Amino acid sequence: MPSVFFIKEYKMAQYGFPHKEHLVSRTDIEALFVHKSGVINDFPLRLIYKEMPDTADDVPIKVLISVSKRHFKLAVDRNRAKRQIREAYRLNKAILWDALVPKGKKVHIAFLWLSDNPVKSTQIVSSVQALLYALRDRI
Repeated sequence: MPSVFFIKEYKMAQYGFPHKEHLVSRTDIEALFVHKSGVINDFPLRLIYKEMPDTADDVPIKVLISVSKRHFKLAVDRNRAKRQIREAYRLNKAILWDALVPKGKKVHIAFLWLSDNPVKSTQIVSSVQALLYALRDRI
């Protein structure tokens, strides 16, 4: 069960995306892609998730954002796509947090870019919202 301090901290910084919420551990990333719990698609994004056992981490959700060089050859385009996904997740993460925090569940998720063309931010926001609602319903 999360501490009261963490819940207060979450309420104050609800729209942040600090480094502790980023999925950066190589072993965790490999486990996510090898032993995934499920996959949800909503063009132009794919969400891969893995439910995790309760650990000492104080963060219930860790996120990985990936845009392949195969889709965008220029780093400028890849970085823009990642920035769009990051911002859409940051603004809509409460959809999933409100469902996980009271239950004490933890999940690792990865957003993967599927489109070969740039997409407007409004479409990315709606896609991220749809993916987060679908994941909330599955968990």
